Amino acid sequence: MRRIITVTLVIVLGLCLAVTAFADSATKEEVIARVKEAVTLITNKGQDAAFKEISNKEGKFVWKDTYVFVFDFEGTLLARPVYQEAIGKNWLNFKDKSNPPKQPTKDMVDLAKDKGEGWVEYMYPKPGEESPSKKISYVYRVPGQNLFVGAGIYE
Repeated sequence: MRRIITVTLVIVLGLCLAVTAFADSATKEEVIARVKEAVTLITNKGQDAAFKEISNKEGKFVWKDTYVFVFDFEGTLLARPVYQEAIGKNWLNFKDKSNPPKQPTKDMVDLAKDKGEGWVEYMYPKPGEESPSKKISYVYRVPGQNLFVGAGIYE
C-alpha cells in the first residue's frame, strides 16, 4: 500500500512540475504579439527610445523563458535585454551547434529582407543555461527600415 501511495505521489508531483514548466514557456502567439509590439514601438518612438525599452532587463520585452531582440540587415545586434555585452557586435557569421551548423542570424536577415516575416529554427542556449536547446524565432521587418525584430520559443 505504501508503494502505491509513493508511486501516486511521484506521478502527481511530476505532473505538477510539467504543468509549471509548460506555464513558464512562451507561446508562438505571445512571441508574435511581442515582436509586433516592439516594431510599433520602434516606429512610434524611434530607435533610441525603443532600443532602450527593449533592452530593459525588467521590462515587458522579457517574459517567461524568452525575450525580444533587434538586428540590422548587416547582422549587428542593436537591442536585447539579456547578454547585453553582445549588443553592437555583428552576428551575421554566427554558427549554431546543429549538425551541420546553421547560420541563424544570416537566415533571419535573409527572411526579413525577402519575405518580411517568418520563423527560423536553430540551436541556442536558454537564458541562464550554457548548452544549446532547439529554438524557433519569429522575425518581423520594421517597415521602411533595414532592421528586424525577433523573439523565439525553446523546444
